[in-house]
Amino acid sequence: MNEKDFVDALKQMRDSSRERKFEQSIELIVNLKGIDFKKSQNQIDEKVSLPFSTGKSSGKTIIFVKDKEFASQLEGKTDKIMMESEIPSISKKDAQNLAIEYDLLLAEGPVMVAVGKHLGQILAPKGKMPKPISKNIDEVERMLKTAGTTTRITNKKGKFMPIIQVVVGKESMADEQIAKNAIAIYNSVLSAVPSKHNIKSVIVKTTMGSPVKLGGIKGESK
Repeated sequence: MNEKDFVDALKQMRDSSRERKFEQSIELIVNLKGIDFKKSQNQIDEKVSLPFSTGKSSGKTIIFVKDKEFASQLEGKTDKIMMESEIPSISKKDAQNLAIEYDLLLAEGPVMVAVGKHLGQILAPKGKMPKPISKNIDEVERMLKTAGTTTRITNKKGKFMPIIQVVVGKESMADEQIAKNAIAIYNSVLSAVPSKHNIKSVIVKTTMGSPVKLGGIKGESK
């Protein structure tokens, strides 16, 4: 698969897509075959850095902190700072809202214990457990800079299934940008499966549009 393959499919997708009253996301679907997903080594669940933001997430970040001096250094660099002492009083509903509102969650190393104890049951199933960080502002700034272009690819849909489905852009983006994001996802999937022969088909589609197979053949609705 190369950029031209994706651009051609995206153009066909746009030609066949009806105009909606909202901006649709562009999805990439990779159907897999010949893999036993009961085996843990075949289960796909990883983060991928994309060339361009997909426009899907809000990009909002929260950092859980213990050290007050470190917290003062973080002022203005993140959307929310929460001290370790505040964590035990977070209700289940508030924890669920945190998982929805924030796309990137970070925690100073020593705070991970409190987060796991009080919020783990809510955050972990949603893949929102914070990434541990050290008291290093430069490290934090690097992570914040890449947050908007990082996405998760997984074939866990309640249980591990032979399909990867992920947003790679939105309608207002140039086809070339979406294509580059799609290639990054496709290459990550390719490296995660035993062989390219385990990829049954690759499809692009708008949120509510008809799927289009790479190569110009329409796929079946998902």
